[in-house]
Amino acid sequence: MNVLRRWPQVLWLTVVWVLLWGTVSVKIVLGGLLVAVLVTALFPLPLLPRLPLRPWRLVRLLGFVLMDLFISGVQVSWEALWYGPRSRAGIVAVPLLSRSNWAITLTAGAVALTPGSFVLQIDRRGFDAGEARLYVYALGLRDPEDAERVRTMVLRLQHKVIGAFGTPEELRMCGEAGE
Repeated sequence: MNVLRRWPQVLWLTVVWVLLWGTVSVKIVLGGLLVAVLVTALFPLPLLPRLPLRPWRLVRLLGFVLMDLFISGVQVSWEALWYGPRSRAGIVAVPLLSRSNWAITLTAGAVALTPGSFVLQIDRRGFDAGEARLYVYALGLRDPEDAERVRTMVLRLQHKVIGAFGTPEELRMCGEAGE
């Protein structure tokens, strides 16, 4: 049965069902399991390939994101307090290091979490020629060094995402050693 291959989806839907009810009982869990099996059988999502997971690199990625959140929060606060309405912002083009939807989504999500920045556009055209880009809006761009700082941060973030979840081919492309 195809539903057996989708046990993570069934489990997750069951957990959501129980959370929506706000109480745990055998009846609610079994009802949630039944609803989850029916939804998964009637509306199957495509099976996604398993992501390789490197726990130590995942911890390093999370640490990098947390540190970036803290530093960016301080920078945005400084920008707002010191410059107020005269704050400057701009758009920085950052080379895209991976074709993987997972890597691009995780990178864009982490950039969006960072105060004062978000991904405006993802241009995947010309990946083989090195022309694929993320266009990142960033607050506090006063000179080319600030733009380079944002570009470097997003590139490091991409390396860390690929290091934690990338395929062996992506690791080779980025010059990362596998663990």
